Amino acid sequence: MKATHSVDKLRAELVGLHHELIRWGLVVWTAGNVSARVPGEDLFVIKPSGVSYDDLTPESMVVCDLDGKLVEGDLSPSSDTAAHAYVYRAMPEVGGVVHTHSTYASAWSARGEAIPCVLTAMADEFGGEIPVGPFALIGNDDIGKGIVSTLSGHRSPAVLMQNHGVFTIGKSAKAAVKAAVMCEDVARTVHIARSLGPLIPIAHSDVDKLYDRYQNVYGQR
Repeated sequence: MKATHSVDKLRAELVGLHHELIRWGLVVWTAGNVSARVPGEDLFVIKPSGVSYDDLTPESMVVCDLDGKLVEGDLSPSSDTAAHAYVYRAMPEVGGVVHTHSTYASAWSARGEAIPCVLTAMADEFGGEIPVGPFALIGNDDIGKGIVSTLSGHRSPAVLMQNHGVFTIGKSAKAAVKAAVMCEDVARTVHIARSLGPLIPIAHSDVDKLYDRYQNVYGQR
């Protein structure tokens, strides 16, 4: 495959987005990954397996097809490539996928417990609770199947895969990184709140209003 401008642009963007995972304390050592769909192509760009974040360069990013097969690059793709590929195949609206083992969100996943919607920030970004997906082993597309089955028909861009960690999706890789950052933030806050006493859920009708405002009114348009 001959590199295109879109692929080159995504490779450079992904280096910066992986550093955002470090900036927000979502990853340790070489764990975690970000991928981005190549617009108009059945391809995506993803982090290579086991490479230090400090050593990531645009050239080190690899390109795979939607079956997870390496198309371009000198390094082996992430061990989560099959999961990312399955998401892209099943959810054509998704432009970016992120995986982290961020501490508080992963703690909820270790309990197999969804994070209840008790913060306006959760209603804004996730449109309700952050759900739990099934346990699945790494290396094939079982994780991808769990992500898709859990998030299909759900407003949340984040899923807590049981005993594993966080996967997020977005219209772009940047949007998926934002969801991962927000997921860890609310996971921490709700954990602290629950340690202090009973949680107060937000009424579903109010969640709908908050979600609509944030998604369609908030920010610059």
